[in-house]
Amino acid sequence: MSTMNTVGRPTTPNAVESKPATLTGGRGLLQDEHLIFESDGWGKTGVDLPEPKTTGSALGDLVRKDPIGLPGLSEPEAMRHYVRLSQKNHAIDLAIYPLGSCTMKHNPRLNEKMARLPGFADIHPLQPTSTVQGALELMDTLAHWLKTLTGMPAVAMSPKAGAHGELCGLMAIRAAHEASGEHLKRRKVLVPTSAHGTNPATAAFVGYTVVEVAQTEDGRVDVADLAAKLGDDVAAIMVTNPNTCGLFERDILEISRLTHEAGAYFYCDGANFNAIVGRVRPGDLGVDAMHINLHKTFSTPHGGGGPGAGPVVLSEALAPFAPAPWVVSDGDGFKLIERQEDEAAQAFGRLCAFQGQMGMYTRALSYMMSHGSDGLRQVAEDAVLNANYIKARLQDLMSPAFPEGPCMHEALFDDEWLKGTDVTTLDFAKAMIDEGFHPMTMYFPLVVHGAMLIEPTETESKQELDRFIEAMRALATAAKAGDVDRFKGAPFHAPLKRLDETRAARQPVLRWTAPEGSNIAAE
Repeated sequence: MSTMNTVGRPTTPNAVESKPATLTGGRGLLQDEHLIFESDGWGKTGVDLPEPKTTGSALGDLVRKDPIGLPGLSEPEAMRHYVRLSQKNHAIDLAIYPLGSCTMKHNPRLNEKMARLPGFADIHPLQPTSTVQGALELMDTLAHWLKTLTGMPAVAMSPKAGAHGELCGLMAIRAAHEASGEHLKRRKVLVPTSAHGTNPATAAFVGYTVVEVAQTEDGRVDVADLAAKLGDDVAAIMVTNPNTCGLFERDILEISRLTHEAGAYFYCDGANFNAIVGRVRPGDLGVDAMHINLHKTFSTPHGGGGPGAGPVVLSEALAPFAPAPWVVSDGDGFKLIERQEDEAAQAFGRLCAFQGQMGMYTRALSYMMSHGSDGLRQVAEDAVLNANYIKARLQDLMSPAFPEGPCMHEALFDDEWLKGTDVTTLDFAKAMIDEGFHPMTMYFPLVVHGAMLIEPTETESKQELDRFIEAMRALATAAKAGDVDRFKGAPFHAPLKRLDETRAARQPVLRWTAPEGSNIAAE
C-alpha cells in the first residue's frame, strides 16, 4: 500500500525496500565507478603526440627506466570518469546545502562570466601596473564598498580565506602593541566558548595564550566573565557576531567598551556577515578588525579546495599596520604600494606573494553591483527570514537549542528531542542522505550537545524550504516512533553505505597501490 507525500509522489510506508543487487554495481542511472587506477587503460594513451625531435641523452641518468605508473584513458573515458564522480557529490546546484556556519548559497553565473573576461582572467601578477589599470581599479572599487558596508576606514585585500584573515587581523593587532611598547605584557587573547575553531587556533599560532570566555544560558557572551578576565595582559578579544549559535550579541556595544577600556583590540569573526550585511556596520559596533569571507557573503564559489578570499577591514587605530600591498590612485592612475616604505612604513609585512585572488574580487564586485545597496540589505533579511521559518516549522518536533526569541541566519537544534529513541545526531544526518539532502552541520558548536546547525541562506525558495522541512519532519516522526532500523543502517541509497569513520580517521588510505601479483603498473 502506498501513500502520497507533500509533493504528490508515491511513497512506501517501509523506510527500506529490499532491492536486488545489480550486475554492474550501478543504481538506476547512477553508474558505479572505480578508482581511475583500477580502469582498464594501462599501456595506452588518449592522445597522439609527435615523436620528440631530440633524444633523452642529455638527461644522463635521469632518463626514466620504468613505466610511469599512470593509466591511459581516451577522452570519452576521462570525461565519463569525472562526470560519474561528480554525481556522487552533493552540490548547491543540486539542492539546498544546509551547512550551518558555512553560508552555502547559489553563485550567480553572471559573476562567473565577469571573472572570465579578458583583462581579469588572463593577467599576470608580475605585469607592469600600467597594463593592469582596470584590474587595479576593480580592486580599489571593491575595497571602497567593503569599507562602506562595514563602516571601517581601511581594508587589507590580500588574505585568501577566513583563517588567513584572522591571521592578518591578529598580526596587525600585535604590530600595534609592538608600536606602543606593550607587546611583551599583552600575551592573552580572549575567545568565547562558542567561537569557530580557527579563532583559538589562529591566536595560538601568532603566539598568544588563549583564554576562554563563558557563555550565558541564552547562548551569548557572558559579559561579567569577560570583564573579569580583561586586563593589561590582554591583547585582543575574538567574537563572532552573529555568533555560532545563530544569535546576535545584544551586548556587543558593552563588550566593545570594556575591551577598549582595557587597552585591548576587538577582533570580529566576519564569517556570519551574511546575516547583517546592509543592515549593521561592524565599525559602528566598535570592531577594530574583521575578516570578510567573499566566498560566503558575496557568493563566490565556496569549498572544493578552490581559491578563497578573506579581506580584513581595519579601524583607524589598526589601519597603519595593514599588510602590503595597497592600491592607491593619483593623477597618473592606480599603483601598488608593495614595500615597507613611504605610505606603508608601519605595515607588518606581506601575507602572500602577490595581491590576492583576482577572480574572487571580480565575482564579489559583480555580486555587489548587481544587487545594489537595497539588494544586499534584502540578502540579510531573507537569510534571517528563511532560518526563522525553518525554526518555526520544526520546533514542535525538534528541540531548538535556544528557543526564546528569533534566531539570525541559522537555526540551531540540540539532541534533547532524540533522548530515548536510540537515534543519534549522526544517525539522523545519515538518514537525511537517503532523502536526497546533504546533512546540516553536526556537533557544532560544541557548547550545544548533539548540535544540528541549519543555515538555509537567502537563495532558497519557500518551495525548496518546504521540501526540506517535510523531509526533516518525516524523519523526526519516524525516530520518535521507534523506527530505529531506518537510521542505524543509513544511508541505504547512497553509492557507499555507512563507513567506519573512526577507522577511516585513524587509518586513512591516501595512496593507491596495485594488488600483490598484479603487473598493472608495469605494462
